[in-house]
Amino acid sequence: MQIKPVILSGGSGTRLWPVSRQLFPKQLLPLVNEHTMLQDTVLRVIEQPQTTKDVLVVCNEEHRFLVAEQLRGIGVRTDAIILEPEGRNTAPALTLAALALQDDDSIMLVMPADHVIQDRAVFHAALGQAAPLAEAGYIVTFGIVPDRPETGYGYIEQGVAVDDHAFRVARFVEKPDSATAQAYLAAGTFLWNSGMFMLTPRIWLQHLAKLQPAMLAACTQAYQAGKADQDFYRVDKAAFSQSPSDSIDYAVMEKLAGQAQGKVAVLPLQAGWSDVGAWDALWEIGTKDASGNVSKGDVVNIASHNSMFYSEGRLLAGVGLDNTIVVETADAVLVASKDKVQDVKGVVAWLKTQQRDEHLIHRRVYRPWGSYEGIDVGERYQVKRITVSPGASLSLQMHHHRAEHWVVVKGTARVTRGEEVFILSENQSTYIPIGTTHRLENPGSIPLEMIEVQSGSYLGEDDIVRFDDKYGRST
Repeated sequence: MQIKPVILSGGSGTRLWPVSRQLFPKQLLPLVNEHTMLQDTVLRVIEQPQTTKDVLVVCNEEHRFLVAEQLRGIGVRTDAIILEPEGRNTAPALTLAALALQDDDSIMLVMPADHVIQDRAVFHAALGQAAPLAEAGYIVTFGIVPDRPETGYGYIEQGVAVDDHAFRVARFVEKPDSATAQAYLAAGTFLWNSGMFMLTPRIWLQHLAKLQPAMLAACTQAYQAGKADQDFYRVDKAAFSQSPSDSIDYAVMEKLAGQAQGKVAVLPLQAGWSDVGAWDALWEIGTKDASGNVSKGDVVNIASHNSMFYSEGRLLAGVGLDNTIVVETADAVLVASKDKVQDVKGVVAWLKTQQRDEHLIHRRVYRPWGSYEGIDVGERYQVKRITVSPGASLSLQMHHHRAEHWVVVKGTARVTRGEEVFILSENQSTYIPIGTTHRLENPGSIPLEMIEVQSGSYLGEDDIVRFDDKYGRST
């Protein structure tokens, strides 16, 4: 029986702000190496010999084009990317995957898209050890052997041995206080809860029918009423919104733990695992200099120790800092004590209450056709740098409140303006009056780069009326 990778890519990564944001979260970022965390997760699992080379991804609808493009970027195919119209936690996401695969004779390997596993050989061996248990009807979870009294993770207590590698799960334990975490470490029978599972679709659906019938009913209705759309499978939004929001652990695993008939096993894993939940975790796994500092980007540090400096663009200089996190992006800078980085999510909450955009998007915004980046903005104008991928095109659209000036600085543009269709080359420009139907395309083989100057009484992104869009967007 083959192993089918199921990648859950619905997280928002708020504790890694300002690099991770709602519309571009941590799993879609190259935080550890040249690949994004999603790409690295996929590549890691498909290298295992028993694992199929096509993956199933469940992701937020807002991230669909980014996910599809990142899979294409590493040459990985997928039968379909299942889209969640809204986040309902991991149990409904897994249920959608199980419904999609229930007629497939395979074992699901369920993994978050945003974890790091450094020792791939050990990880691959663990998958081979877990597969026979999953085939025999067990839900297998992978418990990380702790190396410190960590209070940021939940724990799994080992019970009696199932075979030479795995144990029954005696119980799941919530995140402990420091003294309790120290006692767990000393006991030697407690493991960190990694959030990774191996099981068959049939077993998951059977347990859900008994333990969470409302969730199963809502997800089944949502999946059956869904439809394929290009690379994606869209489930029914109204039905999915009726599903209870719950994690895999709370919905099923904790209720089965300790029960002989539950058949829940944990396999200890020592493979350099991290969930990269906050900036201190990224520092922990990073390459450190002689003073314990981790640096990424254009960085200089003097007399600093055990700190992290992360620059996306500008020169970042640190002097005399100890146990500090400094992160620079185009529109926000974070400075935090390393032992307080769990509280970064409070900054995100504040930004939401103030109705600011810095929690939501970066200055550079990605679209299925490419990206745009704000350069300057005033009361009745704004300037953007627009990049259109080869062969891509924006929607046929018009604006009620703004006019646009386009200047091509690299590549070739095909412009539709009203009834006209014409080509612009480098250093050529055109003007799109208010209310004029228009489209921008890149017919060339290199990225099209242009400067757009918008002017008018209202410059919001919602002032778009779309008449035709190859990506199926209506807004």
